[in-house]
Amino acid sequence: MPPSSPAPSDEALFDQLSTTLLQAVDLEGLVRPLLKLLQTITGLESTYFTAIDPARQTQTVLYATNTDQLHIPEGAQVDWEDTLCKRALEQDRLVNNAVSQTWGDSAAARALGIETYASAPIEVAGGELYGTLCAAGRQAVDLSPKALQTLKLFASIIARQIERERLIALLQQENARLSHASLLDPLTGLLNRRGLEEHLPRLLAQAERQQRRVMLAFIDLDRFKQINDDHGHLAGDDFLRQVGLRLKNGLRASDVLARYGGDEFVVAICVDPEAVHHESALRERLFELTRGQYLLDHGALDYPGPSIGIAVCHPGSTDMAGLLKRADQAMYAQKLQRRQQLRPRPEP
Repeated sequence: MPPSSPAPSDEALFDQLSTTLLQAVDLEGLVRPLLKLLQTITGLESTYFTAIDPARQTQTVLYATNTDQLHIPEGAQVDWEDTLCKRALEQDRLVNNAVSQTWGDSAAARALGIETYASAPIEVAGGELYGTLCAAGRQAVDLSPKALQTLKLFASIIARQIERERLIALLQQENARLSHASLLDPLTGLLNRRGLEEHLPRLLAQAERQQRRVMLAFIDLDRFKQINDDHGHLAGDDFLRQVGLRLKNGLRASDVLARYGGDEFVVAICVDPEAVHHESALRERLFELTRGQYLLDHGALDYPGPSIGIAVCHPGSTDMAGLLKRADQAMYAQKLQRRQQLRPRPEP
């Protein structure tokens, strides 16, 4: 037997619908109350909402409201070709209360004993058929114009909610993409200064939790201005990209690597406490990664290597600015030392 609850008045319907629209926070929160309301209005035993997969040619029941007389299980997936919904769409038929006679070839309808069937398509932007809103019963029932109008109204409301959630998801993806892009250097694809300022505190906190230390290297590409002057800015950009790639390929995925600005790069790694005395080993490794021959558009470039300053975080320290400053000072000290070594000695 269909539900015995009387159909609500227009005023009661409007009140229930308004409450549902105000309280719904997602698609499920909207659809489930609408299914219950639709069941009361139509007097049919089962109401349900489906999604259609055109590629797989299947229809899946997402949410359903049932009685003991007719149960349409949620999650049920059927061949689209055998569905009553497909027949209703092809025949532009909103309701059929003689299913056994007109659509008797449907195996699903015979198995469930469906005699009255109402279905409205849920079409989203661009005319895409997302799914259907359905009501079914085991007895022949003449649905009122009000019930059919409500069916179409609810299908339209659900379609708008789907569009809204898709738009929100798209905006969230775009915001995430823009947020991620704002942390990257567009030339090298590495972290920029802002990205370093976001990732370095995490590395310091991780080191503190693991009772490890952070070793930070400040790399300045000596003679970069000369490369730009001699070979052009395009060659200089290509050189920067290749330096970034060499550093990236020579480091671990857990290490932090950033183009700090201009011709400056920063590398930060987590090390065990006993490794902090081997600053020269890290400097040498980074020096070997970056010096050597580069094949640029104009030809080969033999690069003698950068100036590199190393600083180690103090035990328990999360002072990112202080760590960067000490590494920068160490880099300038090495730069001055290299300049003095390369300066020609006066004749005796």
